[in-house]
Amino acid sequence: MKRGVQNSLQNTVERHRRLRGWTQAELAGRARTSRAEVSAIETGRHVPSTEVALALAQALECRFDDLFQLAGPEAGPVWAWAPRPPPCRFRHATVARRTVLYPVEESHLGASVHDGVLGEKGVELRRDAVPPDRTLVVAGCDPALRFLSPELERTHGFRLLLLTRSSREALDLLGKRLVHVAGVHLADPGRRGGNARVVREVLGPGYRLLRHARWQEGVALGPGLEIASVRSALRSKLRWIAREEGSGARSCLDGLLEEAGARKIPLRYTATSHIAVIEAIRSGWAEAGICPRLFAHEAGLRFLEVRREDYDLSYPAELEGDPRLLAFVKAVQSRSHRDLIGELEGYDAASTGELENVS
Repeated sequence: MKRGVQNSLQNTVERHRRLRGWTQAELAGRARTSRAEVSAIETGRHVPSTEVALALAQALECRFDDLFQLAGPEAGPVWAWAPRPPPCRFRHATVARRTVLYPVEESHLGASVHDGVLGEKGVELRRDAVPPDRTLVVAGCDPALRFLSPELERTHGFRLLLLTRSSREALDLLGKRLVHVAGVHLADPGRRGGNARVVREVLGPGYRLLRHARWQEGVALGPGLEIASVRSALRSKLRWIAREEGSGARSCLDGLLEEAGARKIPLRYTATSHIAVIEAIRSGWAEAGICPRLFAHEAGLRFLEVRREDYDLSYPAELEGDPRLLAFVKAVQSRSHRDLIGELEGYDAASTGELENVS
């Protein structure tokens, strides 16, 4: 085969093999080829036949084009959203075969060292920047997601980049292929289909749902308030802090008001995260707001349960061969993570790790 053709084919065979903890000999045995051929393929010295390439994909339980791609012209990086004026620190990741830059932002979900800086002369990477194909990006609002980061890095060598976003915002980023995974808790208890129905309505079919937890959502109350029920909270003249439209907490509050037939609550302020709701209550700007029990518990606030809902992680089915996603799913399904989730206030880990198709 001509050298130019051989050099134009890229592969990720070694990465997929190492993710499963196999030696070259073990992969060769499963694909019915030789260890020498596997070695030559991984180092780019040999282009396999169609039969061998398909056998490797079958053995590694992924698609052919997850293992082999034709090298094309280098495309420039794209910004996930508009960067701030220089200097703007950013992190980066490979999503949908392009490099995406994420301006560094404050987040209660955890942070990592930036990969580069946008300066007056353009983008400059740090010498020790994490390679973009070693980063998995998840948009969501579940604080327990941060516990997955050490496991991914220690066991698989991948970095987890967490973006604090409401369910609708997360799905929007996922639909634009700017993140790998979106956290969702928008299911209406009165309708069938759960979060799968929401994902199908917003993005269409072709997605998977990975259950992270089932949690309690309700009303967090300011210190000193003697209110015994949710109905009493709705009828009292409290100062509420609401979440933005498109968030699961806002959906919960709107549904609660409609179901109870309560008067319309004046909402002077909105918060963009669960932690912002808690801070507004603790600082005295508000007296009540909707959030998961865990936030209220850790802030020392009283909590009145409204409902229990599933927090699911949605990702495109086309991504299932990506070693970063495979490692992420394994980490969520691990016994250690399920045990940890089950110890959190207001969390139920009985269904953690379950998968569901959105078709």
